[in-house]
Amino acid sequence: MAKVSKKLAAARAKVEDRAYSLEEAIKLAQETSYTKFDGSIDLAFNLNLDVRQADQQLRGAVSLPNGTGKSIKVLAASDENQDAIKASGADIVVGAAELTELLKSGKFDFDIIVTSPKMMPVLGRFGKELGPKGLMPNPKTGTVTPNVAKAVEEIKKGKANYRTDKNGIIHTAVGKVSMDTTKLLENAKVVIDTIKKLKPTAVKGTYMQNLTVSASMGPSVRVDLSK
Repeated sequence: MAKVSKKLAAARAKVEDRAYSLEEAIKLAQETSYTKFDGSIDLAFNLNLDVRQADQQLRGAVSLPNGTGKSIKVLAASDENQDAIKASGADIVVGAAELTELLKSGKFDFDIIVTSPKMMPVLGRFGKELGPKGLMPNPKTGTVTPNVAKAVEEIKKGKANYRTDKNGIIHTAVGKVSMDTTKLLENAKVVIDTIKKLKPTAVKGTYMQNLTVSASMGPSVRVDLSK
């Protein structure tokens, strides 16, 4: 059994063995965060999904009304409308030739890539480097799009990405510990409503089996789904 640190043990002691309302759970996650840095507030959904079935693999992104509280460095790749893309807030804007040279350098000094479909052949050649780092753009998350400027603007405002793992669990961040609880609550509700609407028609029985809230470093707090 892994040894539990004193900080984690002290934080866990503040969490009762029961389900809390969503607002209570978020407040408790904020209170029990024990990082020196401003960690994130994360949701973990345990869903009744058979992810071996293509229609039960959920992946996408949703815009948050209050942003993520995190500054995201965006690389935008497009040979068209570069002035509009720069105006939308992209940190790095490159065309095909520049993109190739940048990726060859191996200096991935950015958090996310947004690209037009025409650039995907270039990016595909670097899939082995970009994939493991979570940097490969994908149409499902809105990072491969004809309207790169709009996508960059939405990302800069703040979006939550979600993707089921092999056990049908989704982890996603809805903001930072330092954010106002009400704003985190609004963000969380948007994500929860989105996941609910994505319930595959083939799923029988209880779809959302469990939901917890936690800080980057802190105990999980169960949410009462009946509320």
